[in-house]
Amino acid sequence: MASLSGEITYSTRAVYICRGLSPPEYDEQAGDADKMTGAYERSASKVPEVTLVFWIIKIAATTLGETGGDTVTMTLNWGYLVGTALFLSLLLVLVIFQIAAKRLYPWLYWATIVASTTAGTTMADFADRSLGIGYAGGSSLLFTCLMVTLGVWYWSQGSISVATVNTPKVEAFYWVAITFSQTLGTALGDWTADDTGLGYDGGALLFAAGLAVLAAAYFWTNTSRVFLFWAAFILTRPLGATVGDYLDKPVSDGGLNLSRPVASAVIETFIIGCLLFLPQRAGQHPGRSDTAV
Repeated sequence: MASLSGEITYSTRAVYICRGLSPPEYDEQAGDADKMTGAYERSASKVPEVTLVFWIIKIAATTLGETGGDTVTMTLNWGYLVGTALFLSLLLVLVIFQIAAKRLYPWLYWATIVASTTAGTTMADFADRSLGIGYAGGSSLLFTCLMVTLGVWYWSQGSISVATVNTPKVEAFYWVAITFSQTLGTALGDWTADDTGLGYDGGALLFAAGLAVLAAAYFWTNTSRVFLFWAAFILTRPLGATVGDYLDKPVSDGGLNLSRPVASAVIETFIIGCLLFLPQRAGQHPGRSDTAV
C-alpha cells in the first residue's frame, strides 16, 4: 500500500508541475484521514461527468428554461423585468447552496442549471425587447460579457476546465459564465429564428448541425476539450430555446401553440426521470487525472 500510495503521490505532483501549479504537500497519514473524513471526496469536481446523459439533460433543461420563462413573463403576464428579478433571485439562492455543498448533488446542480437558463430567457428578452437593443445587439453584448468572464477566470486560475470546479472561487466564475452563456444562447436562438427567416424548426436544425460538427471534432480531432465543452454548452442553449419556442409559439408564427405550463410540466417530468434512472457522478479532478474536459 505504501508503494502504491507513493506512486499516486508522485503522479499527482507531476500533473501539478506540468500545469505550472505548485503541488500541495502530501502526507500519507493525512491523506488516509482525508478519505476517512470526506475531504478526499470534496476534491472531485462539482460538475457532473460530461457524457451523453449530461447533454441530454442540458438540452431538456434549456428547453424548460424557455417554456418556463415564457410562462411567467407572457402567460402570467408578469413582464420581463419582474420575471428577470424573480429568476435571478432564485438563481442566486441556488448558487449559494451549490457552492456551500461539500460534493456534487445532481438534483441541486440541475436545479441551478434550470434556474440559470430560465433567468437567461427573461434577461435576454428584457434586453432584446424592453431595452430595444435588438437580437443582434443583445447577442453581441452578451458574447462580450461571456468572453470577459472566461478571460478573467483563465487569468485568475490558469484554466477554465470544468474539471477544476471544486473551490468557491472557481465555482463563482463557473456560474457567472454559465449564466452569461445561457442568456447568450437565448438571444442567438431568437435572432436565428426571427431575424434570419429560418423559423423555429430551421433554427433548431441549424444548431443541431453545429453540435454535430462539435461532436465530430471531439471524436476525430485533437481540438481542445475545454473549447469544445464551452462551444457545445453555448449551442445547446439556442437549440433548447428554438425547440421551446417551437412548442409554445402560435401556429401563425411557426410554432405548435402548446400550452406553456403543460409543455414545461412534461419537460420537467422528463428531466426528473433522467435523474432518477440515469445516475450521474462527479467529473474527475485534475489532481487525479490529467484529462481535460
